Amino acid sequence: MILVAIGANLPGRAGASPRESCEQAAAAVRGIEGLEFVALSPWYRTSPIPAASQPDYCNGMIKLRGEIAPEVLLARLQDIENQFDRTRSTPYAARTLDLDIIDLNGIIRAVPDPVLPHPRAHLRAFVLRPLLDVAPAWRHPVYRQSVTTLLAELPPQDITPWDN
Repeated sequence: MILVAIGANLPGRAGASPRESCEQAAAAVRGIEGLEFVALSPWYRTSPIPAASQPDYCNGMIKLRGEIAPEVLLARLQDIENQFDRTRSTPYAARTLDLDIIDLNGIIRAVPDPVLPHPRAHLRAFVLRPLLDVAPAWRHPVYRQSVTTLLAELPPQDITPWDN
């Protein structure tokens, strides 16, 4: 199982809303050669973490199936981000698109990039809530806890369904 988090909080190409960018990015991720699309979560509106004076994010999760090297998947995702005018400035900066590998077939590795599973996935409702939608039986490869347990243990974080 391959889980990729999708997020955006700045207007994208041609003024696309963050949700439109996320939807277009999900379509692009579905097109990665050699991978099979399984599911896409609903979209969620979330506050920036850490708290910042920037717009809310649109977040979701895509579930895929297949075999791909971590470096290859990372490169494909970064290519997609670049197509959406992603710029990398400071950590946690607002962005037109963010694609993160959350889990890649249970691989555990600390180096090189990408670190797997994503090192902060278990701390973020904006990752775990949409992950629950597409993979309710998922267990964190390192901590061995279920997604429901991880969600229940989080401090309060603003996350609501994206209505429009």
